[in-house]
Amino acid sequence: MNPNSYRGWQFNLAGIRFWLVLFAVIWLLGSIGLGWIVKSVFILLGLLILAPIIGFWGFRWWLKRNLVVDQCPVCSYESAGINGTQMRCPSCGEPLQIEKGQFQRITPPGTVDVQAIDVSVKQIEEG
Repeated sequence: MNPNSYRGWQFNLAGIRFWLVLFAVIWLLGSIGLGWIVKSVFILLGLLILAPIIGFWGFRWWLKRNLVVDQCPVCSYESAGINGTQMRCPSCGEPLQIEKGQFQRITPPGTVDVQAIDVSVKQIEEG
């Protein structure tokens, strides 16, 4: 098959036809004073491309500031939560409030929170 034949030339023009028509439409809109339509389409496409990127970086920044990893004050199970929210410990089920980067127990007003100390027992032999 001869590469300089008419069919080979026609095939190459088929790929360029889209770009020629697009250029002609843009030129026509610009020449009759409707270039703002073309500019607004390009701005819209730019926003559609940039918005997810900016949103992703903004979400990472927010998450870095608000994600808290701490241990449960009851069972010492380490878990993660969002600052300023309430959650239950996945291990013991204790309701927790996440404030200032720490987990705190949610207790009703007037509740006294004590910590037990393990005291070993010694048996005295009488003899």
